Amino acid sequence: MEEIELFRQFRETGDLALRNEIVEKYLFIASVLAKKFVGRGVEYDDLYQVAVLALMKGIDRFDERKGVKFSTFITPTITGEIKNYFRDRSRLVHLPRKVAELRGRVKRESDRIAAETGKAPTPRELSALLGVTEEEIVRCMEAGRVVSLDRPVDGEDGATFYDLIAAEGDPFESFETRDAVKTALSGLSARERELIRYRYGEQLSQTETAKRMNVSQMFVSRLERKVLARLKEELKGGMA
Repeated sequence: MEEIELFRQFRETGDLALRNEIVEKYLFIASVLAKKFVGRGVEYDDLYQVAVLALMKGIDRFDERKGVKFSTFITPTITGEIKNYFRDRSRLVHLPRKVAELRGRVKRESDRIAAETGKAPTPRELSALLGVTEEEIVRCMEAGRVVSLDRPVDGEDGATFYDLIAAEGDPFESFETRDAVKTALSGLSARERELIRYRYGEQLSQTETAKRMNVSQMFVSRLERKVLARLKEELKGGMA
């Protein structure tokens, strides 16, 4: 079955058998990209696991109607996830032991659930599984973390920031798309633009952003969700 038809059927049906077929078809990309990062203090098997999880998330997000080959779309996605993994790992050694241990448990459960269901668990689900508060889950996830472009805008199953602003060099990022993004961002307040600059320009964690803005981490979390949801709606209208 041709690539376009395979993704079209999966997008329309959500058939897990088709999803598994696509995963098998493109596992070689995950393997190749994982091997590129070997020799930096992390075993190949760990890198491969990160790459495969990124591949699975990318398959769920890919839209064949945009006219881009999946290999072109997924390569920067997997590479970005591997780089985020290295950043997270390097910063983890500086975290308090209790936070580091909880963060390790959160990651293991998140990876397990993502592998089984194809979706990342919410803080509420992790809270119930691990027997800690949602606030503790959010804090440990944000501790020492750079923002991931794959994180949902609404914190659940919505579009990601990656979906809203195309990656550099993306062949379907037209002038109209860039103009729509620029217009949407110009409609934000100075404080909202400041948040976007810290989180997605400088790639600071919510905790680091809160310190820069002299507000609480929870305030940053709520404001970010509100801003990204608004950008999502405005970009939908601007690119319709």
